[in-house]
Amino acid sequence: MEFRQSSKLNDVCYEIRGPVVDQANALEEAGHSVLRLNTGNPAPFGFEAPEEILQDIIRNLPKAHGYSDSRGILPARRAVVQYYQQRGVEGVTVNDVYLGNGVSELIQMAVTALVDDGDEVLVPMPDYPLWTAVVRLAGGKAVHYLCDEQAEWYPDLDDIAAKITARTKAIVVINPNNPTGAVYPKELLEGILDLARRHHLMVLADEIYDKILYDDTEHHCLAALADDVLTLTFNGLSKAYRVAGFRSGWLVVSGPRQHATDYLEGLTMLSGMRLCPNVPAQYAVQAALGGHQSINDLVLPGGRLTEQRDIAVKALNEIPGVSCVKPKGALYAFARLDPAVHRIVDDERFVLDLLLREKIHVVQGTGFNWPRPDHFRFVTLPRADDLETAINRIGRFLATYRQS
Repeated sequence: MEFRQSSKLNDVCYEIRGPVVDQANALEEAGHSVLRLNTGNPAPFGFEAPEEILQDIIRNLPKAHGYSDSRGILPARRAVVQYYQQRGVEGVTVNDVYLGNGVSELIQMAVTALVDDGDEVLVPMPDYPLWTAVVRLAGGKAVHYLCDEQAEWYPDLDDIAAKITARTKAIVVINPNNPTGAVYPKELLEGILDLARRHHLMVLADEIYDKILYDDTEHHCLAALADDVLTLTFNGLSKAYRVAGFRSGWLVVSGPRQHATDYLEGLTMLSGMRLCPNVPAQYAVQAALGGHQSINDLVLPGGRLTEQRDIAVKALNEIPGVSCVKPKGALYAFARLDPAVHRIVDDERFVLDLLLREKIHVVQGTGFNWPRPDHFRFVTLPRADDLETAINRIGRFLATYRQS
């Protein structure tokens, strides 16, 4: 008997760790050095976890042997509540906070508890592809709304409005955005909330990069802008605190709950089914949110992350036929390949050919549910000199690369 994957996985993909990764692994096993620019993983590029976080975990290990409450330990949830109170979110208690094994687990839980077969969820295009994948896995349909590259990658409110139907249950807002690095102004977020309000939609706010901001850009917490719209906010420690491997994230429920009692019971049930989040990593939350915010130094003018962002954008825009809107946040550049110059018809093949020739691993734009093979994303985590060298190599590759 042949065992095949479930039909539930039809049309489910996650290209950030997709088939090209297997080839990258094979190259490394053969002794090649591969520059991994496909995932936002700070550790391999010399970013270290803040010492106070490590010390809190070590000190609390003797208390971390057993299960915790299914939502997470109380000190961590209280720290999350205080963080959002400082951001202007009203009415949140520790019972509205769910800790998770990274934001990814919490996204899956939240969507699974909400979506029935045939339900629709509005997801940005381009998106962080986990959102599309979990909607499809839950039996729903991800309806992609346009983020406009000509308008700093901001969502198009008219396009969102045109795609709302009787089956629409929720809208996903990724801000700061992955993969584009866009950070949305307050007026735009208020426009999205107005659509959610008028059509009775839940808002799913992915704000994992809310502390990684450049050029004095301000991040507006979506939940703080409307206490009359049910909002689920997702955040965690992976990026701003450089502890991606700890898998320490949270989900916060805010806004009116009176019509969401049944949904929240389902979310709590799923929380209990996974027993609890990783307990040692939960002890990092209070130390992180209440301690020195070292991320601020990295994003100041002259800070390492800012310098790397600037180098990446400059080097990309110097390649003939390549352009990149300057990211205002996050850890990525989403570069455009001018179709008149670079006639790419299969962008997965493009990133594979780049990997094989230059040993640089990036991700094709269609992997982020962008509809055309004319973009690619890479992380801006390598040190400035290494990043500039890598982009120059990409430029040399493109100068002679052709697809038939």
